[in-house]
Amino acid sequence: MYHHNFLWRPRRGRPAIALALGLIFSSPMAGLAEAPAQSLTLPQAVSQALAQNPTLQVFTPRLTGLEGKRLTADQKPAFELGFEAENILGSGELNGLDGAEYTLSLSSVIELGGKRQARTEAAIGRYALVEAERRAEALALLGDITRSFIVALSLQEKMQLAADAVDLAESSYNIVSQRAERGAAPRAEVLRARAQRTQTQLQQDRLRAAYESNLMALATLMGRETVDFTRLQGNLFASDPSDSFASLFERARDNPEIRVFASQERLRDAELALARSQARSDVRWQVGTRYLEETRDTALVAGISVPLFSGRRNRGEVQAAQAARDEVGLRREGALLALRSRLYEAWHLHQQALTTVDAMRNRVIPDLHEALDLTRTAYEQGRYGYVDWQMAQRELLTAQRELVDAATTALLNQALIEQLTAQSLAATEGSSGY
Repeated sequence: MYHHNFLWRPRRGRPAIALALGLIFSSPMAGLAEAPAQSLTLPQAVSQALAQNPTLQVFTPRLTGLEGKRLTADQKPAFELGFEAENILGSGELNGLDGAEYTLSLSSVIELGGKRQARTEAAIGRYALVEAERRAEALALLGDITRSFIVALSLQEKMQLAADAVDLAESSYNIVSQRAERGAAPRAEVLRARAQRTQTQLQQDRLRAAYESNLMALATLMGRETVDFTRLQGNLFASDPSDSFASLFERARDNPEIRVFASQERLRDAELALARSQARSDVRWQVGTRYLEETRDTALVAGISVPLFSGRRNRGEVQAAQAARDEVGLRREGALLALRSRLYEAWHLHQQALTTVDAMRNRVIPDLHEALDLTRTAYEQGRYGYVDWQMAQRELLTAQRELVDAATTALLNQALIEQLTAQSLAATEGSSGY
């Protein structure tokens, strides 16, 4: 008698999201030699994406350019050397150069109101904003890589299920064929068993095609043009329980996406201070020496000029800068509301999925596996029909796929929670990876 022990037991392990999050702010080539050849881990995928994805590479020249602007903003007003000639090439007594006067002068500006410091602070604020945007973009890329990795890992698990389903269908076909040869089963059951075997093989082919497509999408996020790995190394059932929603949201308030708004606020504050500093008029000075050709004498010349009513003329710029500052604050509050909604949904789905995984793994699948064994034995003894046996197989296969879907949902929402909070739920530095 043939016995098929078809009970799929998922592997246990710990996630590597903490390591992946750390890679955003550390060396992009860390941890690349841990997995066997032709396999890929999540830390490897993240580190290569951070090093090679063009989306992040554009920040390097932007930051370099802003550093140059900061150096320019920190310079003092330039000195100007001037030369002036008067009473030349005229008529009468001023004919030729006899009555010419020559003035050589040095001039510059005395900035008042802290303009240089305000200008430098604004340049520093622009640099800090782009740096915050870089970290937020890196976190978003980490989220995309993690989700793509989890989806591909889920398909990899389903491919294993499909392979087991093909084995089960093959076993069923053999048993039905043997019963038909003895005259204990009709020809129709053989045909149905053969059709079931073909359908499971087609399902396996569809999963393989979807898996290969997801590997290509994952490689694209890593900045690669081709896929040079054939298998993902990880554990789909590595999801950790989460803290309370209030605790998670408190952490999420300081994630890189919200820090972008904080950097924008600091930049707007600096621009507002710069606009206010423009209300103080700069003093332009000039000093030099004048030479009179007619008398062969020299004299010292000096001058000073101050614009009038510059503070009144600058009110519009101050008002515009204040409005831009207020807008950032409102946008930050709106972003926090949206963040709270996304985080709550992810937290709720994560909790529900963990409950489902526990129930499916510890109660539903063991019961369905035992029911399949009993039904198969009863079918071989002629006490159950073929439809009963096929129904028992279908129920077990469906439950196993639902277990994979629930584990995928749990891990996807855990990844989203960790992206929104920029912290791992596992909070372990020695995690080995999905």
